[in-house]
Amino acid sequence: MQDFQPSTDAIPVAAPKARSSHQAKVVWGTREVRIGGDAPVCIQSMTNTDTVDAIGTAIQIKELAQAGSELVRITVNTPEAAAAVPYVREQLDRMGIDVPLIGDFHYNGHTLLTDYPACAQALSKYRINPGNVGKGEKRDRQFGQMIEAAMRWQKPVRIGVNWGSLDQELLARLMDENAQRAVPSDAKQIMYEALITSAIQSAQSAEAMGMPGEQIILSCKVSGVQDLISVYRELARRCNYALHLGLTEAGMGTKGTVASAAALSVLLQEGIGDTIRVSLTPQPGESRTQEVVIASEILQALGLRMFNPSVTACPGCGRTTSTTFQELAKQIDDYLRQQMPTWRSQYRGVETLKVAVMGCIVNGPGESKHADIGISLPGTGEAPAAPVFIDGEKVTTLRGGQIIAEFQQIVDNYVAQRFGA
Repeated sequence: MQDFQPSTDAIPVAAPKARSSHQAKVVWGTREVRIGGDAPVCIQSMTNTDTVDAIGTAIQIKELAQAGSELVRITVNTPEAAAAVPYVREQLDRMGIDVPLIGDFHYNGHTLLTDYPACAQALSKYRINPGNVGKGEKRDRQFGQMIEAAMRWQKPVRIGVNWGSLDQELLARLMDENAQRAVPSDAKQIMYEALITSAIQSAQSAEAMGMPGEQIILSCKVSGVQDLISVYRELARRCNYALHLGLTEAGMGTKGTVASAAALSVLLQEGIGDTIRVSLTPQPGESRTQEVVIASEILQALGLRMFNPSVTACPGCGRTTSTTFQELAKQIDDYLRQQMPTWRSQYRGVETLKVAVMGCIVNGPGESKHADIGISLPGTGEAPAAPVFIDGEKVTTLRGGQIIAEFQQIVDNYVAQRFGA
């Protein structure tokens, strides 16, 4: 067997690349969310309430904002919905929720933004779908009306193309041109091209009308992981607009979670994407906020942003006394999340805290030493003792039936001592 010689060369640390050069600003009151450039990737979500129900919509927006959504999109599809938008904003302001609102417009946005100026003013950004602004001669005129409204009220726009509602005239033209080529491309490549062309041409049309490029965000949403990666790589290559990422109709449960994480992680690691949304179909009875939790977990797992202290826990095996360490890991994770709304204002940097809850002696002490604070619970057949490590050093050993309460108190004390200054 040939001897292995370890390399002495430095191994580069993985780091995401720089993102788009354009930077938009979404503002409500004193709250400003920057999108693009060197700004952090921000999290967006969308309500599923009837916007006409102003109170119900405001309550869900509050829940999404408190879960970590920095922008919230609402449906504006009827005159009644447009009339309700200022009241939604008013309810939020009364509750002290300053999250900017995005109006989602399809088919009749040009009319609603013109006829309901209070709606246009109360929103912080408009989402325009080029495939749903009209056909033929109406298309340019109605698209122009929406851009004019955005400029009048000094609002940024997201030009959001979706392959489920793509401009059919553009797609047909590209298909015809492709058919006349000596070596035609396959249908999927033409679909990609139609998505990208629709987004960029629409953005260029908006700029020609006087809309600053810094006020334009683009998206080209599809529902397939590899399709999304291919489209956004090419979109990023061709333009410098800020980009919004997300699988459209990602799905439910683990399918939607895994698909979104797979697609977004690849693109974000390549420096593509400035805002993200996880378009998750909620499980029956599940909170809408789950999509925000997943989006924040994706960004935190990539090291792009930190939102909550992280808890490292082993999966368990035949060595572990499963129930004990599982319960402790869950209770500590839940406790940290519950404390964060208070801790965030009291303890600067607490979101970087790393806690380890391990189940036996194999990896327990080592993982606990790598964390800021960690505990290694006794596994099957091990002495009933749980060593606790702080900043890599063993500080105490817990025993008996109060281990969970005692460890939680140790975590509290550590947070106050380290982050309290």
